[in-house]
Amino acid sequence: MPIVSVPLADRAYDVIVQPGILTDAGREIRRWAENRRCAVITDANVARHHAPTLMASLAAAGIDATLHEIPAGEASKSFSCAAGLCEAMADANHDRKSIVIALGGGVVGDLAGFVASLFFRGIPFIQIPTTIVAQVDSSVGGKTGINLKAGKNLVGAFHQPLGVLIDPQTLRTLPPREFHEGFAEVIKHAAIRDSEMLEELASIHPDSPDLSPDLIARNVAIKAAIVAEDEFETLGTRALLNFGHTIGHGIEAAVPYGELLHGEAISLGLRAAVFLSIRHAGLDPAFAGVMDHLLGRFHLPLKLPESIHTEVILSKLSRDKKFDAGQIRFVLLKKAGDAFVSGSVGKEDLLDAIEYLRR
Repeated sequence: MPIVSVPLADRAYDVIVQPGILTDAGREIRRWAENRRCAVITDANVARHHAPTLMASLAAAGIDATLHEIPAGEASKSFSCAAGLCEAMADANHDRKSIVIALGGGVVGDLAGFVASLFFRGIPFIQIPTTIVAQVDSSVGGKTGINLKAGKNLVGAFHQPLGVLIDPQTLRTLPPREFHEGFAEVIKHAAIRDSEMLEELASIHPDSPDLSPDLIARNVAIKAAIVAEDEFETLGTRALLNFGHTIGHGIEAAVPYGELLHGEAISLGLRAAVFLSIRHAGLDPAFAGVMDHLLGRFHLPLKLPESIHTEVILSKLSRDKKFDAGQIRFVLLKKAGDAFVSGSVGKEDLLDAIEYLRR
């Protein structure tokens, strides 16, 4: 059972990766939460597959829990949905001694963590991620948030969880498209910090729903180490996790929510980041072929649809959090496993990178 520690002084916590742990989640949660009441937040899709197992496990452990279901999809990361959950928790007599449990993918984790940061001015929460994106990335690090019309995650809070429980078996219930999108984040981690993982990804079956707990734990360890170095993204280290996300988020925000999944947009962003790394950081041009092969192997998009206009992408980019006083902070690679934040990327570079994605 891989356990990865996130060393953040008095906010330190463990990430436990174990197949089947959802059936025994109540015992682990009781260890973290003692006898406190729990509010389980999930979405309609996840509720159907996994909520009964979790609620039964909590009851068996003697934990009083209420279930709160939201519509599935990125549109639920909104002020209105957050307010509705706060109202529902208050109606269920939750208070400052309660704990939120986020059961679901990145949308549920971001929203539930944000609600936990607000309710009674902040209560603890626990992450139980059920998608690859959430298991290897978004459930760890304490970033919570909701979206605005201007872009993703523009409102939020740093709110670290009490702990994270990862059951790789939950991935078996994902539709193929939602399963494959998560590998964009895995490939990102390998590109910025673990070049050997790129070789491992080239050897695993791209359609097997049984993802190795050790592979998940290696990704979590990369995220945990970077978060421990720069929890509040003030030193520049945590910004490395944005590799592929600057243009990727612009593409994602340029179309209606759900038209492109997060990992699909990041796939395109990774290709653009590699293009700019070759131009500005001396990255070996052969790495573009390595990246394209891996992304294509996991059925991720390599070409930007003509229907997504360049000027719309650029307008979304200008609102992105990765701009500092109007200057682009772009994550580039010197070589596989060696990323840094660059200030050398200009608007013309962005235009060229976007056009590169159309070829």
